[in-house]
Amino acid sequence: MYLFPTINLPTKAIEAAKAENRAADEFYCLALLDATGVCVVPGSGFGQKENTLHFRTTFLAPGTDWVERIVQFHSEFMNKYR
Repeated sequence: MYLFPTINLPTKAIEAAKAENRAADEFYCLALLDATGVCVVPGSGFGQKENTLHFRTTFLAPGTDWVERIVQFHSEFMNKYR
């Protein structure tokens, strides 16, 4: 099963992505991978609507510990770029 959560990023995160010449969703996904080891794919690779940000993940049973890692990462990421 694929999940495509919407992400809303602060302006500072979008600016940091531009400074690295990356799409904002790609920047977020790489930061998530570095921080948690959880690999997701930027939504921009799947034709997301303009001015929206998403990532794609695959939900495979068993185990859901990755969900808490994403939740914690997102909170920390948002605090860093707020």
